[in-house]
This record gives sequence, structure tokens and C-alpha cells, in this order.
Amino acid sequence: MTASIEDVAQRAGVSISTVSRALRGLPNVAPVTRQRVLEAASALRYSASPHAVGLAGGRTRTLAVVMPFISRWSFSQALDGIESVLSASGYDLLVYRVGDPDDRARFIERMPLRKRVDGIIAVYLPLTDSGVDILADVQVPVVSLGPSGDALPSVCIDDAEGTSAAVQHLVNLGHRRIGLIGGENGEELRFAVPRNRREGYRRSLASNGVETDPALEVPGDFTAAGGAAAMGVLLGRADPPTAVFAESDEMAMGAIRTVQSAGLRVPEDLSIVGFDDHELAHLFDLTTVAQDIVDQGIVAATLLLDIIENGREQGQEAGEPPRLYMPTRLVIRRSTGRPASAPERRRPTTRRARPVDRPAKGGT
Repeated sequence: MTASIEDVAQRAGVSISTVSRALRGLPNVAPVTRQRVLEAASALRYSASPHAVGLAGGRTRTLAVVMPFISRWSFSQALDGIESVLSASGYDLLVYRVGDPDDRARFIERMPLRKRVDGIIAVYLPLTDSGVDILADVQVPVVSLGPSGDALPSVCIDDAEGTSAAVQHLVNLGHRRIGLIGGENGEELRFAVPRNRREGYRRSLASNGVETDPALEVPGDFTAAGGAAAMGVLLGRADPPTAVFAESDEMAMGAIRTVQSAGLRVPEDLSIVGFDDHELAHLFDLTTVAQDIVDQGIVAATLLLDIIENGREQGQEAGEPPRLYMPTRLVIRRSTGRPASAPERRRPTTRRARPVDRPAKGGT
């Protein structure tokens, strides 16, 4: 029969919580007591389960990740980083997918995680102000991976600044008619990432004296199929762009497919920049804004564990939610170049009219 933590406590003549603290190497356990516990555990061949140790300290040793998507590339990358930290720290993981506004509203209203987890990581979760406030008031620590306003500790990047660097690169090459393939048209989903990247696009154009043309802003739903369809719309304009910034690499890859299907060349006829540095970006020679999403997941999970153990991140004033900005960098490959002069620029062939399946609606 396998020994339990109660058996160790009885043999050592101490409480269960003392056994938990001694086996975890925590302070406030006398050396002689710690040695007695270790000897009892060894004699009983006791192997402490993280769950049992956590319960002895009043914890579940379980954390929750709440995200609108699971299978999409950026979300799966974040989850990989989070899971690597939690598994190494002996925590179990619950994953909740809340994919549409109704799901999120019901989740926030019911808050099924109360008393079931020690902490929550919200991954790129679009929330109303009241939703953020409710999460902030839950009786367990909450960390946001992605922008969250001022109420929650967060790990994120400066999406607007990264986009500005991409658009500035195109301006420096001589482009002035620069299209945008972005996220949703409407704001009902409240995704901050596409909003912030659109802001960076418009801000960079304005700072270079380039007027924004709404006809050059087309939604691509953050999928390759959506990017392909959006590029078809842009090529159909009376005065199409000479360059395009896509708010994700997957949309940029779809855009490249449409350009090539139209008999045009990248970058000779049209330059394209993406965002993310997707694992396939180098195969498309895609110029992109690189971010390390796995590392962001690692930092978010580490921050949450630090808050659970210490109450707040070291160096932060009490009551001030930590906000950690991770770096981005512009990676220049062969999908961008100087614009062709008007007489040299080739027009799309009729092949661009080939129908492209529209994607399901989605987020970042």
C-alpha cells in the first residue's frame, strides 16, 4: 500500500502542513524537525504528489488558462510556453476555450474557476471593462498574456510600435500607397491586438505625411485564407497598393499566394510585410515583425507563480499590477523591395479572379 502524507506526519509526530513545508524546503521548519520528516518519508518510501503538497498548504496546485482559441498558431505557441513552466513546477493545467462574446460573458458571469485553481492566465482575451474588473476581483491571482488595461498584471508586446517599424521600413523603401490586411471590421469582439496594430499602421503613415486611404484597409480574419481573399480585394482596386502590411504572418502568406496566382511578383510588383515570425515565414522569404510567443507564455506563467508565492512581483509597489513588455524586432527578408515605377509595374492577370474560400470569423 502506498504511503500518504498523513502516514509521514504520524510517523514523524508532526502536522501535515509541517510535512508539506519540510518536503518543499520552505523556511520556518526546525532542522531537527525537517530531518525527522525526511527520515519518515524515506522509511515509508513516500513520494510527495504536488497535488497533496498543495492541499496541505491550502492550494489546489492547479492553474487555469482561458483563451478564445486553442488550435490557432499564436495561441498554441503561448500555451506551449505556459505548460512548460507549470509542468516543471508541479502544477496541473486546466484550459478553457471561450471563443465568442456569449461564451465569454457566460464564463465571466459564472466564473467556474473559483476555489478550483490557484491562479488564472488570460491569453489574448478580449474583455469588456466590467469583465476585466470581475477577473481582477477573483480571489486568486490573474495574469494577462496580451494587453489588459491597468487592472491586471500583464505580459505583452508593443503592437503599435512593432507595426510602425514595419510600415516605416516600407516608407523608407519608397512606398507611399501601403495597404493593410487586418483583423475584424467590427469592434464587438474587442480584440486589442488588431486595434493596436491598425493604430501603429495609421500613426506611421501620418508621421510620414501619407494620408490614410480607407479603401486600402481590408479585413483578413487572421487566417491564411482570409489574407488571400483580402489581397484579391486590394488588387481589384482602381489604384492598388505597391506594398501591404498584414497584421499576421498567416494573412501575409495567404496574400503572397494571391499575388503569385495573379501573375505578379513579390517584391518586384508588390512588397508584403507580416507580423509574428511564424515558423514558416522563412519559407516564404517573408519580411516580418518577430516576437517570441513561447517566451511570452513562459514569462506569464513565471509571473503568475511568483505572485502566488510572494503576493507581488519583486520590485513592484504594493497594489501596482506588473506590466512586462517583451521585445519585437523587424526581420528583413526578400518579400520587400523598392516599388516599381508606374510604366514598369505589371497589372494582375485574370488569374486573380479565382475564387478563394472565405475563412470562419476569428480573432488574433
